[in-house]
Amino acid sequence: MALTDNAIDKIKAMIVSGEFPSGSKLPKEEDLAQMLGLSRSSLREAVRALTAMRILVTKQGDGTYVSSLEPHLLMEALSFISEVAQNSSAGQLMQVRRLLEPQAVALAAGHLTGADLTRLGEVLSLSEATISVDEFVRLDIEFHKLIVDVLGNPVLSLLLQAMSTKTQRVRIVRGNVAHQAVENARREHRAILAALTDRDAQLAASLSTAHVYGVEQWLEKSSLDG
Repeated sequence: MALTDNAIDKIKAMIVSGEFPSGSKLPKEEDLAQMLGLSRSSLREAVRALTAMRILVTKQGDGTYVSSLEPHLLMEALSFISEVAQNSSAGQLMQVRRLLEPQAVALAAGHLTGADLTRLGEVLSLSEATISVDEFVRLDIEFHKLIVDVLGNPVLSLLLQAMSTKTQRVRIVRGNVAHQAVENARREHRAILAALTDRDAQLAASLSTAHVYGVEQWLEKSSLDG
């Protein structure tokens, strides 16, 4: 594993230095192994690992390329981790969300337009009318995404989405008493929207913290019970 890690580090260093820019094709395996002073087996393992990270892309019959390195590609692995995370691991991801999202909500208070606030209200109205857990979760994701997206930072938006995926949210709602969990979320969403409408960044951040922390507490209890 140490040899593979060394190979990964060497390829990453060449990408970072610009020797292998995004979209470029890597040299043939034999040439690259010689260039990096690696065995071909170590190089193959490194390429497989970097492909799984979406740093490299293998094109059948053509060769291996550096990917576009766009954030949405590089965060796919994090999204998958969030999808399958259970108990304490899921709680740790939620803790990261609690550290980031309230600050994003506070910043959004100064950026949301009247049209944005209207759209948020519409999403909440739809959420309050739906009885399906899956539909509620879809609207829950949209509500949070609309707020963060006004900041115009796709990396932050993607990171927060990765912290709490649809699969994870459905599991949390169904693991809780579904009706109670949905009603609590609706009430908390309304309070957050009211604070944003009043341009009260501090209150909006506090409400967002409490909103995420409630889920984090449930995950912690679930982990202990399990």
